Amino acid sequence: MAIVEAPRLTAPPASQPGGRDTGIDLLRALCVIGVVLLHGIMVGVTVTDSGPVFANASDGAWWIVPVSWALQVMPLFFVIGGFAGYLAYRRAAEGGGTAASFVAGRVHRLLRPAALTVGVVGSLLAVLSLSGVPDAIVATAGFRFGQPLWFLGVFLLCQALLPALAAAHRRAPVSTLAVLVTASIAVDVARAMAGIDGIGFLNLAFVWLTLQQLGFFLADGTIGRLRRGTVAAAGGAALIALIVTFVSGVYSPDLVANINPPTGALLLVGVVHLSAVALLRERIARVSRRRTPAAFSAFVNRRTMTIYLWHMPVLLTMAGLTALVALTTGVMPSEPGSPTWWTERPLWLATALVATSFVAVLLGRFENRAAPVATTSHRRLRWAVVVGIGAVVLLLVTGTSVLTAAVAVLAFAAALRLARRSDEPARREGVTDVVRVA
Repeated sequence: MAIVEAPRLTAPPASQPGGRDTGIDLLRALCVIGVVLLHGIMVGVTVTDSGPVFANASDGAWWIVPVSWALQVMPLFFVIGGFAGYLAYRRAAEGGGTAASFVAGRVHRLLRPAALTVGVVGSLLAVLSLSGVPDAIVATAGFRFGQPLWFLGVFLLCQALLPALAAAHRRAPVSTLAVLVTASIAVDVARAMAGIDGIGFLNLAFVWLTLQQLGFFLADGTIGRLRRGTVAAAGGAALIALIVTFVSGVYSPDLVANINPPTGALLLVGVVHLSAVALLRERIARVSRRRTPAAFSAFVNRRTMTIYLWHMPVLLTMAGLTALVALTTGVMPSEPGSPTWWTERPLWLATALVATSFVAVLLGRFENRAAPVATTSHRRLRWAVVVGIGAVVLLLVTGTSVLTAAVAVLAFAAALRLARRSDEPARREGVTDVVRVA
């Protein structure tokens, strides 16, 4: 009797120069747009007798649960980051690049646009204060701007550790992943037992590093060698476990709540995402090579950080203009969550996407500018990462104000200086970045 082997997953060939996977690039672009849409739908504006109030429209709202299930794409983004980063680092190493040059390239690609954005936002906050805008509104605007910056610090940490974790993956892939998963769950358990939410912020490292590590298994072909049924079963089991944790009260069904601080629920979401990507990868690759999806993917991927960093200032500007119209005309904005508010959301979100895209076209060159020659000093590079992450932590903990923005910009500039060769001028034409940010 002939034995028919179950079909296995196959990885579609890359169709871009340099071995880039167009399907993965398309997914990353969709993730970036998903973030803009999620934050856009959460922006709420009301006008009271004491003035305009900028609030999170999803606070206490039932609809954030299904919306978060559809638009919480960060687990997938970090899986993709691990996939792309692993392959980029391997290509760089094959071409004679070093771990230091890889990390330095990441530092420049991430912190250069961040320095510009924070500097401009700090200047705008100063203008608002000098124009007589109440301090409370200025502080709220700075706080809202700073909230999404957690991604900048965490992604920088993950990419800085990628060479070491990639080496650990090659030596002991399962053990390395198990250690990260165990650390993530241990943090959740300690947080629950102690009743101290602050403990959970340790998972800003462990959860996202775990998800990045999952991407390595997709990049090295491990998942592609599995049977489709096995991959589907893993994704289904993760989904069932996720639902059980929601029903039992272990984790909140609001996936936005599970991101601040990160919880083990995001690991299960990541497995579901990874399973779906692996099963649909050939179809995604075919779609990604069509003209319109390819153009969309190319536009977003060349400006990933610029779009991410600027979408919140755009949304805050839109909210401010809405409040200004209300104060000058007496036409009050719709109550967040009301039927009228929902009918206005498509136009609101479309405006946010168009405006953010316009800003990205104007400022994307700062993200793609040629990087200087990387430092060969591991000590300088470690300090560059520490200083860069420290600046992000400052903005997250204290909020973005004129003072903290200025300090952060100086810190970013110092980190960028540390990441390049000490005898290299600030700008050097003709030197390209080692790798593109995943």
